[in-house]
Amino acid sequence: MFRRGISPERYVQFARWSLWSLTVIVVTGGAVRLTGSGLGCSDWPTCEQDQVVPDLEYHALIEFVNRMFTGVVTATVVIAVLGSLRRRPRRPDLVRWSLGLVVGVLAQILLGALLVKTDLDPRFTMGHFLLSMVLLWNAVVLIERARLQPDGNEAPPAAIESNRLRFLTRFVGALGAVLLVTGTIVTGTGPHSGSDDPTVAARLPFQIRDVTRVHSLTAISLLVLVLFTTHQARQRNLERLGSQAGLVATLLLIQGMVGYWQYFAGVPVLLVGIHLTLASLCWISIVRLVWTSEHLHRTRAAS
Repeated sequence: MFRRGISPERYVQFARWSLWSLTVIVVTGGAVRLTGSGLGCSDWPTCEQDQVVPDLEYHALIEFVNRMFTGVVTATVVIAVLGSLRRRPRRPDLVRWSLGLVVGVLAQILLGALLVKTDLDPRFTMGHFLLSMVLLWNAVVLIERARLQPDGNEAPPAAIESNRLRFLTRFVGALGAVLLVTGTIVTGTGPHSGSDDPTVAARLPFQIRDVTRVHSLTAISLLVLVLFTTHQARQRNLERLGSQAGLVATLLLIQGMVGYWQYFAGVPVLLVGIHLTLASLCWISIVRLVWTSEHLHRTRAAS
């Protein structure tokens, strides 16, 4: 695969593999928690003491499959790093960003070990998810940087005639991060601890109604901000930025509907899983929105 130089187009595909695998493992990790399989393998790195492969037991198999998928993530990240070294022409920035994925994955492995060793402490569960979101951000930036043409010599990002839109999109990114944090607090307070054993995985000492209200208000504020950003971008005929903002708004609206549905339905596992998946997709879209704002070139022809 790497005997000859890697073309820029091929490397973009390598970077996308990393993003896809990192998104899928968020979903499989959520499945572990939602099925109560967090301690299906109670040891680490083995499943049970000296037993590497689990017995044919439901929870153990789910946890073991999630651990095995970490190998897929590791492979795609290694390919991204090797591809950045073999890409022609080589770009130092792509090497740095691909190495960031390696650091993040290693940190996730260590954090996963701590999660098991601490009997699914909700604070480590929160950290596990938030670190996954950092990795998604890293992967999206790697893809977008790899797509830049010509290599590394793009014109200054001066497309936005006013600083207002740049400020708005940065605010969207910051508020999106707050939304993720408040969501993990709701998760750490709610009923899905990751284990069927009531003696482990204690919940955070908050009222679920209170933290859900804070999370909902943050989501509503973010949606309003994104809709305003969409309007501002389209008023200025910045179609690329407006389209990306519109996608974020659509995903947030769907996410909000699922969130309210799951709350009033008693947080069923399937809806929580869908909510988790949408959270990852929303974050990816928000990161792309901020990137588009920061690096957009003028699309309006001089009059």
